[in-house]
Amino acid sequence: MKIKALLIITLFSIGTIYSQIGKQARADKKYDNYAYIDAIEVYEKVAEKGHKSVDLFEKLGNSYYFNGEYDKAEKWYSELFAMTEDVPAEYYFRYSQSLKSIGNYKKADEYQLKFYQKTNDKAGEEMLKNRNYLDELRKNSDRYVVENAGINTEFSDYGSMFKGADVIFTSARKTKDVFQKKHSWTGQYFTKLYTAKVADDGKLSDAQEFAKELDSKFHEATPVFTKDGNTVYFTRNNYNEGKKGKSDDKVNKLKIYKATLKDGKWEDIKELPFNNDNYSVAHPALSADEKTLYFSSDMPGTLGASDIFKVAINGDGTFGTPENLGSGINSPLRETFPYVTDKNVLYFSSDDHLGIGGLDVFEAKMNKDGSYTSVRNVGAPINSPKDDFGYIVNTKTHVGYFTSNRDGGVGSDDIYKFQENVCEQLIRGTITDMQTALALPGAKVSLFDANMELIKAVEADDKGDFAFEENIECDKKYYVRAEKTDYETKEINVSVPLKSGETRADIALEKRVMPIENGTDLAKIFDISIIYFDLDKWNIRPDAAVDLEKIIAVMEKYPKMKVDIRSHTDSRQTHKYNERLSDRRAKSTLEYMVKNGIDRSRLTAKGFGETQLINGCSDGVNCSEADHQKNRRSEFIVLSMD
Repeated sequence: MKIKALLIITLFSIGTIYSQIGKQARADKKYDNYAYIDAIEVYEKVAEKGHKSVDLFEKLGNSYYFNGEYDKAEKWYSELFAMTEDVPAEYYFRYSQSLKSIGNYKKADEYQLKFYQKTNDKAGEEMLKNRNYLDELRKNSDRYVVENAGINTEFSDYGSMFKGADVIFTSARKTKDVFQKKHSWTGQYFTKLYTAKVADDGKLSDAQEFAKELDSKFHEATPVFTKDGNTVYFTRNNYNEGKKGKSDDKVNKLKIYKATLKDGKWEDIKELPFNNDNYSVAHPALSADEKTLYFSSDMPGTLGASDIFKVAINGDGTFGTPENLGSGINSPLRETFPYVTDKNVLYFSSDDHLGIGGLDVFEAKMNKDGSYTSVRNVGAPINSPKDDFGYIVNTKTHVGYFTSNRDGGVGSDDIYKFQENVCEQLIRGTITDMQTALALPGAKVSLFDANMELIKAVEADDKGDFAFEENIECDKKYYVRAEKTDYETKEINVSVPLKSGETRADIALEKRVMPIENGTDLAKIFDISIIYFDLDKWNIRPDAAVDLEKIIAVMEKYPKMKVDIRSHTDSRQTHKYNERLSDRRAKSTLEYMVKNGIDRSRLTAKGFGETQLINGCSDGVNCSEADHQKNRRSEFIVLSMD
C-alpha cells in the first residue's frame, strides 16, 4: 500500500444526447383506387376542436418529433404535460429537446433533469438519484470470481499488464541484489518490473525480474507494451542519465518513459516530450490500434487531483498535444490507472463518482465519435471498501487482473486474478402491421441506449425480423424504434435482464395512411372499440366525444361519404333490453354527429343488441369480462363514397 500510495501522492502533488436519425421519408406510392385517411391530420382536427386525451397528444407530439419538426412537437407535448406527467421517461427527454428548439432553455433544463432523475443518469444530481446505489453495485457481484493471483509477497505487488502470453507487474519485493535500496518514507524497496507465467486457469507463477536495463535507483512501474513486444512505455520517477529531477517545490515527480527492444535488450530509454518537472505523468495505456496513449496526470487543465488524458502517437513516432478526457470521465477528485481493451472499453480507477470505498474501478465505452458512455462502477467483488485499481482483462478468455489492498491479502498491495462470467444478450424482434399482423419487411429499426444515444440501425428482413447482437449489455435499459413509410413511428423501451439469453422487442406499427372504401369500418381504423356511455344510459360521455370527433373529421373531409352507425351489446340482460339499449345508443351517437355538423341524410343508425356476438359468450356461457368486452362494440360502416 505504501509504495503505491507514494506513487499516487506524488502524482497528485499532495493535493448527447440524442442524435436525430433524420426526417421520415414521405410516401412515394400513389394510390389511384382508394381514398386515404392521414391519421395525424384527423388527430389535429380533433385536438383543435378542444378535445383532449393523453393518447391524442402523445401521437401528435411523436409524429412531429420523429420528423424533426421539434417546434411543432413542442405544442403537443406541452398539451400532454399539461394533462399529466405520468408518462414514460422518454417523453421528458423529447419534450426537453422540443423546448430547446424554441429557445425555452430554462424549462428544457427542468425537463432534462426530470429525465435524468427518471433514468438514474449521473448527470442529474448523482447522489440524489442514487440513494440505493450500493445495492446496485453489489447486485453485480455474480459478474466476477476473484482469487489471489498467486505471486504476491509481503511487499507491495501491483500494476499488472499483458505482454504476449506473460504478465508483467510491479513489485517492491526483495531481490538477490545486496545493494537493493529501500525508500526511507515507506520502508520498502524501490519497485521494479517483474514477469510471471500464466497458467491455463489464469494463476500466475515463476516471478522473475523483467529487465535490469530498465531499472534505476528509483521506482519503475506500470508498463504497457505494443503488440509486437518491441516497445514499452512505463512509469518512473523523474530520473535521467543519473540525475534526479525535482519540481520547483522540490518534489520528485513521475514521468512516462519509452524504450525499444533491440537484440534482446531494452535500449534508447527516453522520457516522453509532454513530461514536465513540475507535474506528474504516469500509468500509460495503449489503444487497440496503438495510435493513442492514455495516461494519468495533474498537468495544467486537470479538473481534479489527477485526470486521465490521451495523446496521439503519430506515424513518425512523434506525439500530439495531450487532451483531457473531460468531465464525463474525470471528476474533482482522482482518476488514475487507465486501461483500454480491444473493444474500446476504458477502465480506470477513481475515488469520486459513486463507489464502494477508496479507489474503485469504473468502465466507460467509447462511442464512434470518440466520446464515452456514462461511467459505470464495475461493482463488487472487484471493488471493495479499500483501494482497487490497475484493472486489465483479456476480452477473449475473460480472465484479468487487478490490484487491491483489501483485507485478507498477503502484502500491502496484492494482485488478484478474476474470471469474468460473461452475460451475453441479444435483442430480437419482429415488425408487423397492427391491423393485419403481417410482417413489414424493410422497416427501419434503431437501437438507442438509456440516454437516447443511437447505437445501431438495421432493416427488418423479408419476414419482418431484426436482431441486435453486438454491444448489448445485461441489466441495461434500451429503446427500440421502428419506422416504415405510411406507418406511425413507434418506440418501446426494453429492459435487458442480468442473465444470458434473448430479449424480445416485437413492435406492431399502426398505419398512418389507411385506405377506405365501401364496407370499411372506421372504428377499426381508429381503434375505437366502443363509444362509451354511462351504465344504462345513452348520453355521449366526454371521453367518447373524442372518438366521435375522429369520425366527424373524416366525414368532413369526404362530404359525400355515408356512414351506418351500428351499436352492439354483450349477452348479459335480456334480448329485448339489449336491443333497445343499443338502438338508443346508436341513435344518440347519430344525433351527436348531426349536432356537430354532419348532415342527417348521410347517417343511419341501428342497435343490434346481442344478435351479432363475435364469440361464444351467449346466455348461460361463463365468460370473462374481457370476452364480454369484445362483444360490446361500436361500428361506423362506410356505405358509399359518392
